[in-house]
Amino acid sequence: MLGAVAARVPVVVDGFICGAAALTAVRLAPAAAGSLIASHRSVEAGHRAVLKAIGQRPLLDLDLRLGEGTGAALAMNLVDAALAIVREMATFASAGVSDAPRRRTTEAARRL
Repeated sequence: MLGAVAARVPVVVDGFICGAAALTAVRLAPAAAGSLIASHRSVEAGHRAVLKAIGQRPLLDLDLRLGEGTGAALAMNLVDAALAIVREMATFASAGVSDAPRRRTTEAARRL
């Protein structure tokens, strides 16, 4: 995990065992927490404590306890979708959308 973080590669954290490794990494290098993506919250009680300790909210909470990385496999679809939105979604400016109507509404609300 620390090697991936040092190489600026995000790490998908899946399940309790992986979470324990993430906790160790964060204790050794607190800045590593910013590169972690908690895929899911497993049903193991310790996993909730680990996620809290590393300051992560999981993408999914499906009561998984399979141990085969299924939470990460499922969460990667969300990660891919988020990246597509960031990379491909038009901004108001690039789409030629004006915020003038919203501005007028806001100004009218202030007058009330």
